[in-house]
Amino acid sequence: MPELPEVETIKNTLEQLVLGKTIARVQVDLPRIIRHPAVDEFQQIIEGKSIDAIKRRGKFLLFQLTDNWTIISHLRMEGNYGLFKSDEPVAKHTHVTFQFTDCTQLRYRDTRQFGTMDLVNTSDVANHKSIANLGIEPFDPNFTEQYLYDQIIKKQKSIKAVLLDQDIIAGIGNIYADEILFRSKVSPMVATNKLTKEDIGNICKNTKLVLKEAIKVGGSSIKSYVNGLGKMGMFQQQLLVYKQDGKPCVVCGEEIQKTRTAGRGTHYCPNCQK
Repeated sequence: MPELPEVETIKNTLEQLVLGKTIARVQVDLPRIIRHPAVDEFQQIIEGKSIDAIKRRGKFLLFQLTDNWTIISHLRMEGNYGLFKSDEPVAKHTHVTFQFTDCTQLRYRDTRQFGTMDLVNTSDVANHKSIANLGIEPFDPNFTEQYLYDQIIKKQKSIKAVLLDQDIIAGIGNIYADEILFRSKVSPMVATNKLTKEDIGNICKNTKLVLKEAIKVGGSSIKSYVNGLGKMGMFQQQLLVYKQDGKPCVVCGEEIQKTRTAGRGTHYCPNCQK
């Protein structure tokens, strides 16, 4: 699933490609992608609207349109967007096509078919069920050691589960949770109420560092992820523990292990992350 760095990269790419374009019509070939409203109403409202801005909230893309409308898009496992000329061949698993007045198309492709789109009034986005309960953004100035301490110190679940909890911090997924905890020298299995303030401070600091580094190189292309230009991210070449099981730790040489924590495959160094 695309995580914060990948979604941020897609947002930045699409800003260069589609801002200001006017939607002539919308073709929907897989109706269940459109959760709300009904497909015909979705098409009717969007036609003639221009894309004024593209935002990100957690792992969601927000396409802000003229006349106070916003498309809330979640890519789920393998959704992606790309801009094409209208006469270019359409790839398999292309489910939604936004035809622009300049004879280009923004195409949404999703092999697993889990992605979703909701069309809502822009003024209602913050209260939408997808957005309302999201936690703080990692780059928000209010995301501090004290915030994290207050959120987790009384909990008894693992720190890995906390980092994946979108109600606490928005945007972190499995890849970056493993990388953040490795750099912080914290075991993913440890209960949060066992962490020291130093541990929490390191997690807060490394959350920002890891995510910034990943955004800088376009995110991680582990499976099918590409940005709006069809280019892969490169952060997978810098991963220190995620998918590195069986390899020696770059710090101590101990073999990287894989286990299951918080329902997810989890990679860690048993020596560095005791």
